[in-house]
Amino acid sequence: MGAAAMRRYLAGGAAVIALIAAGFMFFSGKARPGPLLPPQPMAQVSGGTGASDPLPDAAPEATDKTREQKRFDRYDKDRDAKITREEYLVQRRKAYARLDVDGDGKLSFDEWAVKATTKFADADRDKSGAMTAPEFATTAVKRKGPARANCPPVQPVAEES
Repeated sequence: MGAAAMRRYLAGGAAVIALIAAGFMFFSGKARPGPLLPPQPMAQVSGGTGASDPLPDAAPEATDKTREQKRFDRYDKDRDAKITREEYLVQRRKAYARLDVDGDGKLSFDEWAVKATTKFADADRDKSGAMTAPEFATTAVKRKGPARANCPPVQPVAEES
C-alpha cells in the first residue's frame, strides 16, 4: 500500500470521527427551546375583568380581505364593485406620463429607456462606455425581503428558584 493510499485512509478516518463528534454535539442539545413568552400572573391567565387588567377579553379580529381583494379595491376607485377600462388603465397612464418627459404624447426610445440608460451611466464608474464585471454587478436588481412584523424585543425570562 502506498503513502497516498495511507493518507486517504487516515483522512477518511478523521472525517468519520469528526462527523460522529458533530452528531453527538448536535443531538445532545436540548430538544425544545425555553419558553418564548414570560409566564403570566394567574389573574391575567384566567381572563380577569378588573380595571387594571391590561389584556382585553377578546382578541382583535383580523381583516378578511385577501391580497387579491385589496388589489381589486386599489383599482376600483368609485367603489362600485366593478373595474372599468378607465379605472384599469389609470396606473398605466400615470406610468406613461412619467416616461413621456417632453409631454408630447409620444414615447421616444430614449424616453422609454431612460431608466436603463441612467442605470448604465451610474454603473459605468470610469465613464469608459463599457462596464467591467464589478461595475455590472452593481446593476443587479435589489429584491425586497419578506415583510417583517414590527414586534417589540423579547424580554428575558427570569429564572424561578
